[in-house]
Amino acid sequence: MNTRVTDVFDHARWPQPDTGCAVPYEVFTSPDYYAREQERIFRGDTWSFVGLTAEFSDAGDYKSTFIGDTPVIITRDADGKLHALQNRCAHRGALVCREPRGNADSLQCVYHQWTYDLAGNLRGVPFRKGVRGNGGMPESFQMADFGLDKLRIDTVGGMVFASFSAAVAPLREYLGPMVVDSIERIFNRPVEVLGDQRQAMNGNWKLYAENTRDPYHASLLHLFHTTFGLYSTSQQGASLIDDTHKHSMLYTKAGTTDTKLDEQTYRDSRSFDADFTLADPSVLAGRAEFDDGITLVIMSIFPNVVVQQISNTLAVRQTVTRGPARFELVWTHFGYADDDDDMRAIRIKQSNLIGPAGYISMEDGEAVEIVQRAVVRDQDRHSYIAMGGGTAANTPHLVTESAIIGFWENYRELLGISA
Repeated sequence: MNTRVTDVFDHARWPQPDTGCAVPYEVFTSPDYYAREQERIFRGDTWSFVGLTAEFSDAGDYKSTFIGDTPVIITRDADGKLHALQNRCAHRGALVCREPRGNADSLQCVYHQWTYDLAGNLRGVPFRKGVRGNGGMPESFQMADFGLDKLRIDTVGGMVFASFSAAVAPLREYLGPMVVDSIERIFNRPVEVLGDQRQAMNGNWKLYAENTRDPYHASLLHLFHTTFGLYSTSQQGASLIDDTHKHSMLYTKAGTTDTKLDEQTYRDSRSFDADFTLADPSVLAGRAEFDDGITLVIMSIFPNVVVQQISNTLAVRQTVTRGPARFELVWTHFGYADDDDDMRAIRIKQSNLIGPAGYISMEDGEAVEIVQRAVVRDQDRHSYIAMGGGTAANTPHLVTESAIIGFWENYRELLGISA
């Protein structure tokens, strides 16, 4: 009798260790998983990040972006209202907006010049009545029936989110108190965008979702962290997850400058060498900004954005999926609108810490890709995630993988893979 499990989404394909979490490698390579993620996650009962309110400060401002791999447009109309629209012409399916951002009083598809207002309503169809009695649309054609598909849209702090789902809970409820409070902590006053960076990674988007929920690797992979004091064992920190296990936050507070504990802790690793110095230490020079003393925050909001504060660098990182083995990371750097020139200069200099070639974050892309390359032919094998106790729980330390376990619990529920 053949007992082989043939349903790719059958829970029996997911090992069940006594403690911790085992993830089959096929979730990082399978087109079937990727297709279901687009349906049930990105186009399902979730809210996805699509921009900052600072990107839409004026009437007519628009931005083209993606939710998963679906192209969308975000606009601000003449009345100041934000709209989220699917970037697909109602006529023949072409992209309506091909520019990354701009300002306009309407949106026009280049293919046949069907024109839409900023709320997505169809306002113009060339030759709709025909030419000299020839052609034209049928009498039954109604402009009101052929607008751009509209998504739900809402904001918290300075962040804009959109959803395809009519059933998903209101945004603040979906995010929960921990995330809302953390967003409002960082977006405590108007911000200004300093610039964007884009990073293509040859790996599955979920490997990066694991990475940003994983403080275990921070002092081991990122040598800059420990070598130059951005992360040390003397710091207070915690790994927190929300009640639904969708979202997580990792944070640290500034520690001491005593390196003896770090030397002892990392004596068996390559992560610490107190003899290294920076030729230009000004890249780490900054100002205290928050009364709570927190100097590092990595907040992962399911499914597609990370909010970060590292010293004085502030940024959001948006994930755009490009297939089972490729995704794009869009970094948007920002500061506060009332920053003085010195603070703006500090933020821009410290932006060298992050991004595709950042002193801290450049290793994350490599980590994603070496996993992807290693597991591509071993779909029947699995990872084992258990550091910190093997459960999805808050921990008052950062030697843990608990937030990753929470991510996979939520992921399985959304994809319909029961335990």
